[in-house]
Amino acid sequence: MIFFLSLLFSLFQSPELIIGQEKVPPGIVFIFEGAVKDKIYPASLHLPENQTHVHLEARVNWDDKQIPKGATPGGFIPFLHITATVTNSKSGQQLFVDLKPHINLIDNFHYARNIALPGSIKDNYNVQFNILSPSNIELALHNDWTEKYGKNLLNDYTFYYKRVNFKQIAEAIRN
Repeated sequence: MIFFLSLLFSLFQSPELIIGQEKVPPGIVFIFEGAVKDKIYPASLHLPENQTHVHLEARVNWDDKQIPKGATPGGFIPFLHITATVTNSKSGQQLFVDLKPHINLIDNFHYARNIALPGSIKDNYNVQFNILSPSNIELALHNDWTEKYGKNLLNDYTFYYKRVNFKQIAEAIRN
Protein backbone atom coordinates (compact mmCIF):
# COMPACT_ATOMS: atom_id res chain seq x y z
CA MET A 1 0.00 0.00 0.00
CA ILE A 2 2.74 2.49 0.97
CA PHE A 3 4.69 1.62 -2.20
CA PHE A 4 1.58 2.15 -4.35
CA LEU A 5 0.96 5.57 -2.78
CA SER A 6 4.58 6.53 -3.44
CA LEU A 7 4.20 5.52 -7.08
CA LEU A 8 0.93 7.42 -7.37
CA PHE A 9 2.46 10.57 -5.88
CA SER A 10 5.42 10.29 -8.23
CA LEU A 11 3.05 10.32 -11.20
CA PHE A 12 1.49 13.62 -10.16
CA GLN A 13 4.39 15.26 -8.32
CA SER A 14 8.10 15.48 -8.99
CA PRO A 15 9.56 12.10 -9.98
CA GLU A 16 11.31 9.87 -7.46
CA LEU A 17 13.66 6.96 -8.05
CA ILE A 18 12.83 3.97 -5.84
CA ILE A 19 16.21 2.48 -4.92
CA GLY A 20 14.78 -0.29 -2.76
CA GLN A 21 12.07 -1.32 -0.35
CA GLU A 22 12.46 -3.50 2.76
CA LYS A 23 10.18 -4.71 5.53
CA VAL A 24 11.59 -5.71 8.90
CA PRO A 25 10.11 -6.82 12.23
CA PRO A 26 8.03 -5.56 13.94
CA GLY A 27 6.25 -4.31 10.81
CA ILE A 28 8.52 -1.44 9.75
CA VAL A 29 8.79 -0.53 6.05
CA PHE A 30 11.83 1.22 4.57
CA ILE A 31 11.56 2.88 1.17
CA PHE A 32 14.88 4.23 -0.10
CA GLU A 33 14.64 6.88 -2.81
CA GLY A 34 16.51 9.34 -4.90
CA ALA A 35 14.31 12.42 -5.07
CA VAL A 36 14.59 15.67 -6.97
CA LYS A 37 16.99 18.14 -5.37
CA ASP A 38 15.36 20.79 -3.22
CA LYS A 39 16.09 23.81 -1.05
CA ILE A 40 16.28 22.65 2.59
CA TYR A 41 16.22 24.82 5.73
CA PRO A 42 18.14 25.84 7.73
CA ALA A 43 20.30 26.50 4.66
CA SER A 44 23.49 26.68 6.74
CA LEU A 45 23.15 22.97 7.61
CA HIS A 46 22.30 21.57 4.17
CA LEU A 47 23.94 21.39 0.76
CA PRO A 48 22.54 24.19 -1.42
CA GLU A 49 20.15 23.09 -4.15
CA ASN A 50 22.46 24.42 -6.89
CA GLN A 51 25.28 22.15 -5.61
CA THR A 52 23.01 19.09 -5.27
CA HIS A 53 22.40 16.21 -7.68
CA VAL A 54 19.94 14.15 -5.60
CA HIS A 55 17.88 14.40 -2.42
CA LEU A 56 18.67 10.96 -0.95
CA GLU A 57 15.76 9.70 1.18
CA ALA A 58 14.72 6.93 3.52
CA ARG A 59 11.02 6.84 4.29
CA VAL A 60 10.50 4.75 7.41
CA ASN A 61 6.95 3.96 8.48
CA TRP A 62 4.78 1.34 10.10
CA ASP A 63 3.28 -1.02 7.54
CA ASP A 64 -0.50 -1.05 7.18
CA LYS A 65 -0.81 -4.64 8.49
CA GLN A 66 0.87 -6.94 11.01
CA ILE A 67 2.15 -4.11 13.21
CA PRO A 68 2.38 -3.81 17.00
CA LYS A 69 -0.78 -3.01 18.91
CA GLY A 70 -1.09 0.76 19.28
CA ALA A 71 1.01 1.55 16.17
CA THR A 72 -0.56 3.87 13.61
CA PRO A 73 -0.61 2.25 10.15
CA GLY A 74 1.71 4.25 7.91
CA GLY A 75 3.01 6.29 10.87
CA PHE A 76 6.57 7.66 10.85
CA ILE A 77 9.25 5.84 12.86
CA PRO A 78 11.33 8.50 14.68
CA PHE A 79 14.74 8.50 16.40
CA LEU A 80 16.59 6.20 13.97
CA HIS A 81 20.18 6.83 12.92
CA ILE A 82 20.47 6.31 9.17
CA THR A 83 23.63 6.70 7.15
CA ALA A 84 24.33 6.03 3.50
CA THR A 85 27.49 5.34 1.56
CA VAL A 86 27.27 6.10 -2.16
CA THR A 87 30.10 4.50 -4.17
CA ASN A 88 30.82 5.27 -7.81
CA SER A 89 30.85 1.87 -9.57
CA LYS A 90 33.47 3.03 -12.08
CA SER A 91 35.96 5.03 -9.97
CA GLY A 92 35.34 3.66 -6.47
CA GLN A 93 35.00 7.23 -5.15
CA GLN A 94 32.70 7.35 -2.12
CA LEU A 95 30.37 9.73 -0.34
CA PHE A 96 29.28 9.11 3.27
CA VAL A 97 26.20 10.94 4.52
CA ASP A 98 23.98 11.05 7.61
CA LEU A 99 20.29 11.18 6.71
CA LYS A 100 18.45 13.62 8.96
CA PRO A 101 14.74 13.97 9.71
CA HIS A 102 12.91 16.19 7.21
CA ILE A 103 9.28 17.12 6.64
CA ASN A 104 7.54 18.18 3.43
CA LEU A 105 4.03 18.22 2.00
CA ILE A 106 4.51 15.12 -0.19
CA ASP A 107 6.08 12.42 2.03
CA ASN A 108 5.62 14.22 5.37
CA PHE A 109 8.29 13.01 7.84
CA HIS A 110 11.26 11.18 6.30
CA TYR A 111 15.03 10.93 6.65
CA ALA A 112 17.03 12.62 3.89
CA ARG A 113 19.95 14.70 2.76
CA ASN A 114 20.89 16.66 -0.35
CA ILE A 115 23.97 15.08 -1.96
CA ALA A 116 26.40 15.71 -4.78
CA LEU A 117 27.25 12.39 -6.41
CA PRO A 118 30.92 11.35 -6.27
CA GLY A 119 31.28 11.37 -10.05
CA SER A 120 29.18 11.92 -13.14
CA ILE A 121 25.39 11.74 -13.03
CA LYS A 122 25.72 9.27 -15.92
CA ASP A 123 27.67 6.76 -13.77
CA ASN A 124 26.16 3.88 -11.82
CA TYR A 125 26.45 3.83 -8.04
CA ASN A 126 26.35 1.24 -5.27
CA VAL A 127 24.35 2.53 -2.31
CA GLN A 128 24.53 1.14 1.21
CA PHE A 129 22.05 2.25 3.87
CA ASN A 130 22.90 1.57 7.52
CA ILE A 131 20.09 1.63 10.08
CA LEU A 132 20.83 1.93 13.80
CA SER A 133 18.08 1.59 16.39
CA PRO A 134 17.61 4.49 18.81
CA SER A 135 19.63 4.34 22.01
CA ASN A 136 17.97 4.22 25.43
CA ILE A 137 18.81 7.92 25.78
CA GLU A 138 16.53 8.77 22.85
CA LEU A 139 13.77 6.22 23.31
CA ALA A 140 12.38 4.63 26.46
CA LEU A 141 10.54 1.31 26.20
CA HIS A 142 7.64 0.22 28.38
CA ASN A 143 7.62 -3.24 29.90
CA ASP A 144 4.85 -4.52 27.61
CA TRP A 145 7.02 -3.68 24.57
CA THR A 146 10.14 -5.34 25.99
CA GLU A 147 8.21 -8.50 26.92
CA LYS A 148 6.88 -8.88 23.37
CA TYR A 149 9.63 -7.32 21.19
CA GLY A 150 12.78 -7.05 23.29
CA LYS A 151 14.87 -4.14 24.45
CA ASN A 152 15.18 -2.39 21.08
CA LEU A 153 12.72 -0.79 18.71
CA LEU A 154 14.28 -2.86 15.92
CA ASN A 155 17.54 -4.57 15.05
CA ASP A 156 20.32 -2.75 13.24
CA TYR A 157 20.32 -3.35 9.48
CA THR A 158 22.43 -2.77 6.40
CA PHE A 159 20.79 -2.70 2.97
CA TYR A 160 22.91 -2.71 -0.18
CA TYR A 161 21.85 -1.84 -3.72
CA LYS A 162 24.08 -2.20 -6.78
CA ARG A 163 24.33 -0.21 -10.00
CA VAL A 164 21.82 2.53 -9.18
CA ASN A 165 21.63 5.13 -11.92
CA PHE A 166 20.60 8.60 -10.73
CA LYS A 167 20.79 10.35 -14.13
CA GLN A 168 17.05 10.84 -14.69
CA ILE A 169 16.38 12.06 -11.16
CA ALA A 170 19.50 14.29 -11.13
CA GLU A 171 18.28 16.00 -14.32
CA ALA A 172 14.70 16.40 -13.06
CA ILE A 173 13.32 19.72 -11.84
CA ARG A 174 10.97 20.01 -8.87
CA ASN A 175 7.43 21.10 -9.81
